Amino acid sequence: MRLGHGVYAFPNDAFDVNGALLFLQRRVASLHVGGKSALALQGVRHNLGVRDTLVLWGEARFALPTWFTERFPARYVNARLFDWSDPDLAEATLHTPPGQTQGLRVAVPERATLELLYEAGTGQSLEEARHLFDGLRSPRKALLGQLLSCCTSVKAVRLFLTWARETSLLDVDDLLQQYPVRTGSDKRWMSRLDDGTLLSLKPYG
Repeated sequence: MRLGHGVYAFPNDAFDVNGALLFLQRRVASLHVGGKSALALQGVRHNLGVRDTLVLWGEARFALPTWFTERFPARYVNARLFDWSDPDLAEATLHTPPGQTQGLRVAVPERATLELLYEAGTGQSLEEARHLFDGLRSPRKALLGQLLSCCTSVKAVRLFLTWARETSLLDVDDLLQQYPVRTGSDKRWMSRLDDGTLLSLKPYG
């Protein structure tokens, strides 16, 4: 069966969404399931629809092929959310969750959370992002400290610190003492979101 230009599926191929993703991962090294979709695969979900749009992330410019999006509703976020000072950290924060197809690259919950917050108010509603954040359980503080220290999005960092304080997800002050978290300037960060909401975030949550 011809799927697209130069792309074919044979009768014995496991052509489900995971099989298709494995194929795309071979073409785009940084491509992975991220944000809301990565959290959902690891038990953090809120009103997940049967045909919910699959959120894929990558650091390379890439347009999802038509043969993929026609079968699997998906969107691709191209962003350098992290300034990887340690390349091993980039790999360590991608894994295959239990029960998923071997080799499928999925952001660990800590990385997926910052991906989610990066999109909050744009590709992802702020309200749903908060509901998903409220569903987080026992994140790894050391890993979050490392990720927040190389996260390039001031909005994602400050939103995490703000909501972490409000939910007592972890000891934010202790986190800030131990890690050089990138909070930007000492001024309040403000932005008008797509839905008209004015988001105002203090430097340290």
